[in-house]
Amino acid sequence: MPESPLPRPSRLPRPPAGATIRRKRAVRAAGQLPVSREVSAGGVAVKVEDGVAYVACIARRNRAGRLEWCLPKGHIEAGETPEQAAMREVAEETGIEAEVLQTLGVIDYWFTGDDRRVHKKVHHYLLEAVGGHITVENDPDHEAELAAWIRIDELHTKLAFPNERKMAQTAAELLTARS
Repeated sequence: MPESPLPRPSRLPRPPAGATIRRKRAVRAAGQLPVSREVSAGGVAVKVEDGVAYVACIARRNRAGRLEWCLPKGHIEAGETPEQAAMREVAEETGIEAEVLQTLGVIDYWFTGDDRRVHKKVHHYLLEAVGGHITVENDPDHEAELAAWIRIDELHTKLAFPNERKMAQTAAELLTARS
């Protein structure tokens, strides 16, 4: 019994003109970039005044030059635990000395830089502010342009990244449960 003929290529749906070429170029270009892995730590450093929780946040410029509010974070240095890195990064980027209360979670994402693809993991912690004053003067990389205390219930409209807004929401829920 003869096999049924395959549909002729002319009857198969075709992708939009140039789509296949663009996809192949993108895959080829992505394959040529080296991949690096980065691990960072930071978090939600909180102070409570008159029953209202405030979080130490920083603002820095994105690649397009816009100022974006975010949580303080940075690379874990050799010999450092993620918790130690989180406390150090909060102090460097915001001027606030803080102690880790508990883990909030890990954000895992990819981005492409000028010369590489980066797989990044960021450990986030709920921290309690225990000293210092809000400033960007001690930021060794000079990435943070501003630092400010922002009400925890306003972070969902202030923070630039959805994954950081989720960490802030988790922190708010944990603080409510502790009350």
